Amino acid sequence: MIENKNILIIGGSSGIGLALAELLSSRNSVYVASRSSESLSQLKVNHIAYDATSDELDVSQLPDNLHGFVYCPGSINLRPFKGLKTEAFIKDFELNVIGAVNALKSVLNLLNASGNASVVFFSTVAVQTGMPFHSSVAASKGAIEGLTRSLAAEFAPKIRVNAIAPSLVDTPLASKFLNNELKLEKANERHPMGRVGNAQEIAKATAFLLGEESGWMTGNIVQLDGGIGNLKT
Repeated sequence: MIENKNILIIGGSSGIGLALAELLSSRNSVYVASRSSESLSQLKVNHIAYDATSDELDVSQLPDNLHGFVYCPGSINLRPFKGLKTEAFIKDFELNVIGAVNALKSVLNLLNASGNASVVFFSTVAVQTGMPFHSSVAASKGAIEGLTRSLAAEFAPKIRVNAIAPSLVDTPLASKFLNNELKLEKANERHPMGRVGNAQEIAKATAFLLGEESGWMTGNIVQLDGGIGNLKT
């Protein structure tokens, strides 16, 4: 388990980000940049008010160095291509990619200062496995995978950069796809493991990528998807 590190989580007030903050906060100095803080009240974390689509990150509230950076904001905009306006693609790209780029740029010096830092992004199984109605989110998350590999090459060996590509995870972001028994049953059946993922599973994988146990990993896209990306059952 990662210990005694300074970790910045962008968007850590719900879903995977909150699960990660819960996992790490007892043994590390965790900084959460998010729009709301109500869900963090019982955790030992430092909150920074931040909206990935409009705000500049206030780095004055951060320590002199960071060992980990995790960008959690994302979208699940599933609609037929013919019904998607160009603005939808732009909006998804701004949140998933430009938001990540801006946040990372603002703390790059702090990551370099630690001498051994780890960056974790989130993609989606739909990038490598074509799925209908995923064109907008897959396009922006595909850019995240390219960014992950490019930055991993550029930043090595001082900063490692990896991404996790999950399938559907039971979080508030995915709630509209799992909000009744029939939807949940169908979603479970699509996965070879017989169920959708949960936030704690993704958080544990993220913690692994932040820690020294993954110290020889960089430029990887980790598929954590209940088997749906590679298996047909």
